[in-house]
Amino acid sequence: MGFFLASRELWRNRSRFLSVSLFIALIALLVFFVGALASGLSNANREFFDKLDADLLVFQENVDLLTTSSRIELSKLRKIQRIEGIGEIGALGFGNGTVEFNVPVLEPLDVSIIGVEIGKPGSPPVIAGSQLRSKQRKEAVIDKGVAAWGNLKIGDEITIKTIQGTEEESFELRIVGLTDTREYLYAPSVFVPLQVWEEIRPQPNPDPSRIVTIANVAAVKPAEGIDQASLARLIELQIDEVEVADKETSIKAIPGYSAQQSTLGLTNGFTFLIGVLVIGGFFQIQTLQKIPQIGVLKAIGTPTKWVSQAVIIQIVLVNAIGVFIGTGIALGLGAVLPPDIPAIFNLNSIWVEMLILLAIGPLGGMISVRSASKVEPLLALGLSN
Repeated sequence: MGFFLASRELWRNRSRFLSVSLFIALIALLVFFVGALASGLSNANREFFDKLDADLLVFQENVDLLTTSSRIELSKLRKIQRIEGIGEIGALGFGNGTVEFNVPVLEPLDVSIIGVEIGKPGSPPVIAGSQLRSKQRKEAVIDKGVAAWGNLKIGDEITIKTIQGTEEESFELRIVGLTDTREYLYAPSVFVPLQVWEEIRPQPNPDPSRIVTIANVAAVKPAEGIDQASLARLIELQIDEVEVADKETSIKAIPGYSAQQSTLGLTNGFTFLIGVLVIGGFFQIQTLQKIPQIGVLKAIGTPTKWVSQAVIIQIVLVNAIGVFIGTGIALGLGAVLPPDIPAIFNLNSIWVEMLILLAIGPLGGMISVRSASKVEPLLALGLSN
């Protein structure tokens, strides 16, 4: 009987309830978009580290785990290599530059320039073409983001510009390989040999005759069966002026990363709260408007539980319709958003957020259920003081 009462009222006032469902759909879309934005911005910051084939990162001491501030001599990395428990170690250098394309209609693309030691941790896996082959050749492995932006293929040459001293200099790189997306600090990545990186990276006082002696950090892969935390402490004990962190700790040290994620998480939380208040407010007003009808139902003997069931069913149905509409719009939006918008509509996250939205509808409507159950027939019909 509760379902019968709920469905009859929903059909009779379908325009009103549909408008509420559409409003709930907008709230759901906002929740999904903020969640997708948080995932996209997080991914743009941490994707390189997430996919790095190493478990520990070695930084210069007292630089707050900042990759671009850290400086480690390669001779020091060779000492680390000899520590018992080290499986593999690779030097990494980070910089930024701009790739210019021969096609006039294409805008220049800001990229992260990452120097790697060939065949060692940090060197990206290749999904097309070949790995970097020489320490000194001006060759590059680019990620799919760079390739897609410029419609590039293996064998093409790219012009990369960086600041050398006070002037902007251009360098030609030949593409030998393509890897998956590996964004670092919001920019797709171009991988080059460490010695080439030393030459083309932005620097205040360029010196072409200088031999490569430093890297920013070292990526360490422990030997099989070695505990990461124990190995990190051992490295810090045996090597002076270094600090060792796992990948997750290094990611959280990225400037602004934790604050950004906290802000977006708080925004999402407030959006859920708004959803509860909006749904609760609508159904409370709806209940107050139909107190005379509820009074009539109770006066003719309709059990209170049937009235409460009808209100709950209405809340669940209206909320579910709105959430499903919002989910459909979000999935469609995720398919058509341009790649330069950092929003990732992750299906697992959408499922979780959808379940939360389905739950907060009844939660927000509990006040109206209580109001409906407390209606006194005689008072509602104006027959008693």
